Amino acid sequence: MDDSGSGQDRAGILVHALPYIQRHYGKTVVVKYGGNAMISPELKAAVIQDIVLMACVGIKTVLVHGGGPEIDMLLKKTGKESRFVRGLRYTDAETMELVQMVLAGKVNKDIVSLVQQAGGRALGLCGIDGSLLEGVRYSGENGDLGLVGEITKVNTGLLETALGGGYIPVVSTVAIGTENDAGQSLNINADIAAAKIAAALGAEKLLLMTDVRGVLADVNDPGSLLKVIYREELEDLTKQGIVNGGMIPKTECCRLALDGGVSRAHIIDGRLPHALLVELFTDEGIGTMIV
Repeated sequence: MDDSGSGQDRAGILVHALPYIQRHYGKTVVVKYGGNAMISPELKAAVIQDIVLMACVGIKTVLVHGGGPEIDMLLKKTGKESRFVRGLRYTDAETMELVQMVLAGKVNKDIVSLVQQAGGRALGLCGIDGSLLEGVRYSGENGDLGLVGEITKVNTGLLETALGGGYIPVVSTVAIGTENDAGQSLNINADIAAAKIAAALGAEKLLLMTDVRGVLADVNDPGSLLKVIYREELEDLTKQGIVNGGMIPKTECCRLALDGGVSRAHIIDGRLPHALLVELFTDEGIGTMIV
């Protein structure tokens, strides 16, 4: 059977990707991993393959993950109800213990195991390790959220050592408290943590994996995707109601990253298999890029 055609097609794909591989070689990319891509076995496998391939072609990749559904399941099993304040999880001391157990324990180590099964070298970390993420209790407009934290400092030494050694850091977003909360574990929003880590590392890109296509000009029209948004347009788009609901905190994280020195931030649809590779190694990309 002559399969030269399919072989040539595969070679053509690799040649097409070559300029993008060269462009990203040696650069740092921070991926925030969450949503449906963490739940579906097929999507999970595709994301892990993407991450390992990125590392294999010389991209210094940091994977920051959430774990909301797993936390909800454990709270339900223990008979404790999830409480939210304006969409943000209220975290009391008992809930914080469960959050740390799930994020820094099961979810983090499951991801590390998957990366290593796929041929990558992963190092599981949480924000407490090496004081990677330091923070204080949230004190913003949403009121008291308990042990929810705001990051005050990212100590990148541990990440840089891991990346320099060829490892993929897999980071769960539990921070170590400082000031009045010295030594206290704090629950950190994973999107914000990814943005802060990307800025501290001087990353080339921040990639936020979500359960939507990106920013839509019309939320009822999936074909109205805004492929490129400039940083200075964000405020006007929010005032116009184009950026609304759950997309507001996503774009705010992108703004944080850009203002911190990250070149580009992307909001991509993690429900699509190999979304990371499509974004990094093709002309058309995927989702919304904010520059």
